[in-house]
Amino acid sequence: MTTPAIDETLLSGPEDTVFYRQHGWWISPVVLPGEVLDAAERGMARYYAGDLDTPDEGWTAPPHEGLRKHDYASLHVRELAHLVAQPLIAATAARLADTDSIRLWHDQLLYKPVDRPGTAANVGWHTDRQYWQSCTSEEMLTAWVGFHDVDETGGSVSFLDGSHRWDVSGLDFFSQDLGRLETEITRQGHALDIRHTRMRRGQISFHHCRTVHGSGPNHGTEPPAFPGHPPAARRQHPPPVHGRPRQRPPRTPPGRRP
Repeated sequence: MTTPAIDETLLSGPEDTVFYRQHGWWISPVVLPGEVLDAAERGMARYYAGDLDTPDEGWTAPPHEGLRKHDYASLHVRELAHLVAQPLIAATAARLADTDSIRLWHDQLLYKPVDRPGTAANVGWHTDRQYWQSCTSEEMLTAWVGFHDVDETGGSVSFLDGSHRWDVSGLDFFSQDLGRLETEITRQGHALDIRHTRMRRGQISFHHCRTVHGSGPNHGTEPPAFPGHPPAARRQHPPPVHGRPRQRPPRTPPGRRP
């Protein structure tokens, strides 16, 4: 197998790994080409329209309101697969995890509309690890790729700094009540150091699987092509350890959480 060429100057350095290990998250410079993100946006639109390259028996039309969350979308749309397979993402993840090789565990497509009364689209404080306990690795990490410039106003991802070293429970991706979750976290003895992110298109954020993260509403304006996102693609990577290979699990019945 031929190893893809990677511009080493775009990869994270030793000081970035130190930051990641200390804080539980790290944001890259602008490294992803615009044409890759343009194609991914077209792929997102195709996926939502049901224009799939490979069949997906679990596909349903996305809701008109509220947060859209689709797992394993890259298995069905080639433009999303091309984004997920970017060597630069995997190489950076491997450096941050301090491992010689890395595998793709999961991908997820998120679309957050502009917040309106009755259609809140928060992502509750949670850890990725709490939903991925079938893998033995405690060093999994997630790469988050926004398709547009995004900041706190637009509902970007926020991290609780240093929370990858916590033992915390009672969190919930699907909860709209961030305040209640924050009360629960402080009740367990943890101090909240919330780090909101501001990212330009082409940057990538990485966070440890135990880092507590979430996001508030999108109060931004509606872009012309895709009303009121930011959409984002998430990848989760474990270092090479014992666990299930990447494959689509049985579909979760409506109303049940993974």
